[in-house]
Amino acid sequence: MIAHLSTQQADFQEKLSKLLAWESVSNTDVAKTVDDIIANIRSTGDDALISYTNQFDKMSVNSMADLTIELSELKQAFDTLNDKEKTALQTAADRVRGYHQKQKQETWTYTEDNGTMLGQKITPLDRVGLYVPGGKAAYPSSVLMNAIPAKVAGVEELIMVVPTPNGITNQLVLAAAYISGVNKVFTVGGAQAIAALAYGTQAIPKVDKIVGPGNIYVATAKRAVFGQVGIDMIAGPSEILIICDGKTNPDWIAMDLFSQAEHDEDAQSILLCPDADFIKQVESSITKLLPTMDRKDIIATALKDRGALILTKDMDEAVTISNQIAPEHLELSVEDPQAMLDGIKHAGAIFMGRYTCESLGDYCAGPNHVLPTSGTARFSSPLGVYDFQKKSSLIMVSDEGANVLGEIAATLADGEGLQAHAQSARYRIK
Repeated sequence: MIAHLSTQQADFQEKLSKLLAWESVSNTDVAKTVDDIIANIRSTGDDALISYTNQFDKMSVNSMADLTIELSELKQAFDTLNDKEKTALQTAADRVRGYHQKQKQETWTYTEDNGTMLGQKITPLDRVGLYVPGGKAAYPSSVLMNAIPAKVAGVEELIMVVPTPNGITNQLVLAAAYISGVNKVFTVGGAQAIAALAYGTQAIPKVDKIVGPGNIYVATAKRAVFGQVGIDMIAGPSEILIICDGKTNPDWIAMDLFSQAEHDEDAQSILLCPDADFIKQVESSITKLLPTMDRKDIIATALKDRGALILTKDMDEAVTISNQIAPEHLELSVEDPQAMLDGIKHAGAIFMGRYTCESLGDYCAGPNHVLPTSGTARFSSPLGVYDFQKKSSLIMVSDEGANVLGEIAATLADGEGLQAHAQSARYRIK
């Protein structure tokens, strides 16, 4: 059901590399389809968007007014939730907002002795597009995680697009949009929605950045429009890596592995542990618990194709392998996770201690659940307020400072053969 590996195997690194390998989110056929969709949206705007929506979402609408959700409808969606749902959604939103408020950066400056002022001006993006998946599943948590940091950053206008196959809307998603401060909602999806956000149509305004998860067509479209707009990331399948000392309840570990495997068949769940007996206990727990899962077929496929229980020499080696994998979610299910933390270099989010399951981070702990996947945690960070702010350098040179900097700049410009640069600086030298 799930692969067993040992770091003592001669071909361990080869097997690990094969396990971690993940093909690009796109292929030539998908790319061709996406390019055609983008071209049509750019040339005919709303008409193409309506046509694609009717085609792909099995709808029959005649205008963008039929694909627009008013703010009053968002409030109504929130008001119709039961008290338990309202409390859960509001509490999660408050926690996410509180965490991200600590990430907000402010403009700063300093002044040198000669009066020259240098610094950095921090400003929010003007308008951001948020893609929310529809169809098989609905993700109100994704709305919170993408919209709230944008609003904390000061983004003035947040445009949400969400496909509604057969015209069916999800009230929790709309309620999440309401409490997150989303400004406009359009019930469109797919590559056509990404193109509309990137280039603008008659109804949908052009945005500065697009964030949010989607299928292969959405991911390919985001890649295609990058440069015209900013994007958050091109995400691969969800993944979890658990480092355990063999003293956590094996049922807990099995269920934590399930929590990512149930996303889709390509998700990855890996356990690193130096205790061979405990690994057997976890496998027994997997066998026992899997039949009780609603998504057991998806979980089984993910565990079989991309999962692994890996026996390590010791905990230090487990940390070394973890850094090699650079997982999206890393659970340190150990007695003293703080002591282990210094050794962790690459991970999207680190869940510390036996009681910190990854699913808490997905919904309500506070930190963002939009995380780098497929080893990109080596150079990428979770989505945050900083993704919705940009920086402008501030330079105000005093007359005295121009004497010093002017001579330096002119000398370097001469060396590069740029006469106008040099002369421009020398004009300001007394």
